Amino acid sequence: MTDGTSPASPPSPVGPVRPPEVRRRSWLEIRWRQFRYAPRPVVRAVLSSLVVAIVLGLGFLAYDVAIRRGVVLPGGDLRTLYLAADIAIVLVAGSVVTWLVVPQPRGSGTTATRSAWSAALGFFAAVPVCYLVLVMVVQVLEPLIG
Repeated sequence: MTDGTSPASPPSPVGPVRPPEVRRRSWLEIRWRQFRYAPRPVVRAVLSSLVVAIVLGLGFLAYDVAIRRGVVLPGGDLRTLYLAADIAIVLVAGSVVTWLVVPQPRGSGTTATRSAWSAALGFFAAVPVCYLVLVMVVQVLEPLIG
């Protein structure tokens, strides 16, 4: 073959090659894989909110136990105000910390950019985290201690 073409390959006696069949995963297998390989920005957003929520939740638990045991604190019983401040601080801290640690994809550039989307990710990750930590503190830990 001097013209640069290759000879035609002889027909296969087996027939066309089919790709292997893909095994269908169950719902649980899919969710377990998503849990194990969660995207790093989501993990960072949730962990930043979780750390702040746990610290403030334990502070609320200590404050609540002190009030229930009759310790006189300046200002009286401010548990409702503490809970409102706890929620606000977790939401704001989750947004700000996520905005700081989750840059947008930068492609081929070298500078990392941040936007309001990073802060929104942190805010929306902080909402259920805050709720779950407060439920654990008020409904589970408080009756065990108090």
